[in-house]
Amino acid sequence: MSNGSPNRFRVALVGTGGISRGHATACANLERAELTAVCDVSSQAIERFTQQFDVPYVYSTLDELLEAGTYDIAVICVWGALHAEVGIRLAESGRVRAILCEKPFTQNAAEAEAMVAACRERGVLVAEAFKFRHHPMHLKAEEIIRQGGIGNLLNIRSTFCTNVPVERRRPEDNWRWNRSKGGGAIYDLACYNVHQARHTFGEEPQSVFAVQREGVEVDDALYITLAFSGGRAAQLTVGFDSWASQYVEISGDAGLVRFDKAWNNENQDVALEHHSADGVETIPFPPTHQFTHQLAHLCECLESGQPHRISPENSIGQMRVLDAIAESMQTGEVVRL
Repeated sequence: MSNGSPNRFRVALVGTGGISRGHATACANLERAELTAVCDVSSQAIERFTQQFDVPYVYSTLDELLEAGTYDIAVICVWGALHAEVGIRLAESGRVRAILCEKPFTQNAAEAEAMVAACRERGVLVAEAFKFRHHPMHLKAEEIIRQGGIGNLLNIRSTFCTNVPVERRRPEDNWRWNRSKGGGAIYDLACYNVHQARHTFGEEPQSVFAVQREGVEVDDALYITLAFSGGRAAQLTVGFDSWASQYVEISGDAGLVRFDKAWNNENQDVALEHHSADGVETIPFPPTHQFTHQLAHLCECLESGQPHRISPENSIGQMRVLDAIAESMQTGEVVRL
């Protein structure tokens, strides 16, 4: 196969399910990226994908994709239960420069450590695909907090609730409700809130406590408390059942920042509220495509050698916290990290 156009990053997608469309759109939006190849074991999934996107090379297995050429970026879009296996195979192939892995990074911390080790051994850049970290609204919130706009950071409250009717939450219909494929509210939803809280506090929680509401095979909802140093905390509510909500509220002793549509807001107007003694400042942000910002940042890292916003060490730490949450929701006990 061709090595692609000069000065453009060759992108391969592993998996052509729903999330792959966001990454394919990012390739189409970004002049310096080129969607070169895709692979999927499902011919039906590939057919649906190629009806929407033009891609020069299509393969039915990962081995075929890797044997056919080299790629600057491989994006892992398969079920979460397969992330570590696919990531390690990509790294060990010597055929990719960078791996962008959809959330959750892996299924547990041990898998995360193994995948990161494989990437380090081959000199492959690996990053977790939390698209929101690249949205201008989230970057502005970070700036306000960093510059002392809310004083001393005290607590975070956030939600990610999708309100899916119970008759649609069937394991055979979607990976989100299928245990063997890596589903559950903890891995599909809570991972966003947990990552955002850890990043905002700039440290790992000291302990976690989680209460779950069980579905057919997986947790349908979770209520989580992350305890950080100095008596500070993050209170997180996620679930497939609760009324749709995805807000973040970050409070300090001199103000707070708050925004709705925190996670899934492609091509939507959003706004950030900054509350302080001076009143409430509302900062609007025009519609944008988070996947495109995410891919642009990864390309910049490959070009310049700068560190990615989400380090491999951060993703290992993320999985340690998710492991602790899973333990707490099963045992009903506080888990200390």
